[in-house]
Amino acid sequence: MFERLKQVGRLFKRELTIYQRVLRDDRTPRCARWCLGLAVGYTLMPFDLIPDFIPVIGHLDDVVIVPTLVIVALRMIPTEIVAEHRAAVTSEAVG
Repeated sequence: MFERLKQVGRLFKRELTIYQRVLRDDRTPRCARWCLGLAVGYTLMPFDLIPDFIPVIGHLDDVVIVPTLVIVALRMIPTEIVAEHRAAVTSEAVG
């Protein structure tokens, strides 16, 4: 189980790196940049819009807001751009 958690952590870190690279790419549409920037920022923010101590709703906002922003942004970005950055980050991790 610990190995699975480490794998998920590495995957999460890789995806964040990919999204940061896509954000810096000039070919990324402005609206997609906003959505991805908000998702990355919200993930890294030290506080939540809805505090976590509120049962169910406190954790539900994290589970809904971030993936929704990422999905919306990725649908706006041409797949070639995301694939290019995904390949670059993967090759950096291997090499």
